[in-house]
Parts: sequence; C-alpha cells; structure tokens
Amino acid sequence: METTSTQPYLLRALYEWCSDNGLTPHIAVRVDETVQVPREFVQNGQIVLNIGFDATNGLKMGNDYIEFKARFGGVPRDIFIPVNRVLAIYARETGQGMAFPEASQEAEAGKMPGADGESEVPIAEKPQLRPVSPPGSSKDAGPDDEPPAPSGGRPSLRIVK
Repeated sequence: METTSTQPYLLRALYEWCSDNGLTPHIAVRVDETVQVPREFVQNGQIVLNIGFDATNGLKMGNDYIEFKARFGGVPRDIFIPVNRVLAIYARETGQGMAFPEASQEAEAGKMPGADGESEVPIAEKPQLRPVSPPGSSKDAGPDDEPPAPSGGRPSLRIVK
C-alpha cells in the first residue's frame, strides 16, 4: 500500500507553529514551469516567499499545491506552487524550520536523500542552511553532535534529519 507524502502535512504544521509563536513563515521554492511566481524575483532558479498572514490573501495549503495572492512591488499577483517544489519552510526571525528533498533527486539517486548523512537539498543564499546546536550544548561536542550554533548575524535554517 502506497502512502501519501508527509511534506504537505509538515508544511502546514510548521506554518501553524510559526503563526502560533508570532513568527513569520517563509518558504524556499525551486522554480520551474509548474510554479507560478513573479519570475523577476527568481534568483538561481529559486524564490523565497513570505507566507505569513499579513503577506498573503486567500492562502490555501493543500496536499498537492500552495496557492495565494500576494503583492510584489505593490502589484497583486496570483501564486501557485506544487508542494513538491518547496525546498524548505522556516521562521524568518529564528531560522528554525525544515528542509525537504527534491523529488527529482530522489528518483535519480534511487535512494532516500540523506542516507549518507548529508543533506541533498540545495538551497540558494536565502535561507542559509547551517546545522544549529540545541540550546545548552557544549562547544566540546563529539563527532556525532552538531556544531555549535552561529552567534549573531542572519538566522539559519535548522536541518532536521
């Protein structure tokens, strides 16, 4: 029996978590012909979008797509994103969130992404994917532990394996 993808459920859960905690949810999207976004804002084949309540109108996060209206430079635009094109969702203020593997990479590799211990999800400069240590971890972490959290600067996305 084949089950449905967990990605749309995780996207909705992290969106709700951001909203409940007063954080601003952003998504990083791999843009191709199936994605409807303003192309002038696409950089390196990717776009980062604010999907917070104040930035969107009519947000629908279904199992197959994310759809909403948003303003870009004061001009309202219809946005349509297949769920499998979402690379990551994270809170702008903290960088906490989750990255997702690309479906094409899974098919090409013939295996589960990250099986070798490394994330196979390429992300452009926004958001920066850097492992973040849990609060209270020491700088003398062992080889299996994540490196210490970066201090100051831009928030980073926490990779959950």
